[in-house]
Amino acid sequence: MKFVYLKIISFTLILQISEIEMVVKQYCLKPYHTQGITEAGCDEAGRGCLAGPVFAAAVVLPQDYSHTVLNDSKKLSEKVRYALREEIIKTAISWAVDYVLPDEIDRSNILKASIAAMHRAIDKLNITPGLLLIDGNRFIKYKNIEHRCIIKGDATFYSIAAASVLAKTFRDDYMLKIHNDFKHYAWNKNKGYPTDDHRRAIAKFGITPHHRKSFKLTDSQLKFEFQT
Repeated sequence: MKFVYLKIISFTLILQISEIEMVVKQYCLKPYHTQGITEAGCDEAGRGCLAGPVFAAAVVLPQDYSHTVLNDSKKLSEKVRYALREEIIKTAISWAVDYVLPDEIDRSNILKASIAAMHRAIDKLNITPGLLLIDGNRFIKYKNIEHRCIIKGDATFYSIAAASVLAKTFRDDYMLKIHNDFKHYAWNKNKGYPTDDHRRAIAKFGITPHHRKSFKLTDSQLKFEFQT
């Protein structure tokens, strides 16, 4: 009787482990788009912000890369993002981060600036990828390299998710640094995004050289002098 009972428990445990593996596989991302081609995942951070640069990253991962946690950076906690950043940097075959400042964003537009930031990040890779995986649905061809635009790509491919983590964390570091000179705007918390507190601070104290003047900074879109 005990032998039968133990067999039932063992079978139940095997089923539970199998179910867990199925769930993990379901939520894990894809390691590559096209097997045998060196791929670089690209993503940006800060596109919807009122202040600060737009950052972008490009990441080349091994094609056998796998991770049960890595995902779109927006789905991860800050603590997890920074832990993943260290792992990505150590594991990646190549990675790079770059940005476009607010004055350049204002001279062109945020879409062109986001793509320019991606191009600059790709420029800094120490290998030439054969395929670029771009998060989103718009991109300007980079040199003679083929690309694929993938909506929600940062929740589909590891390389794009890794790029989203790097872009987000390096941009957050930048915003924390400039926060020290402009503490009224609470960039240490909102990172330049259009929160109510951020808009109220703009209405009260005006804009800074880090604000994007081409964006709707307040509900009334008043004109302000630069904060220095």
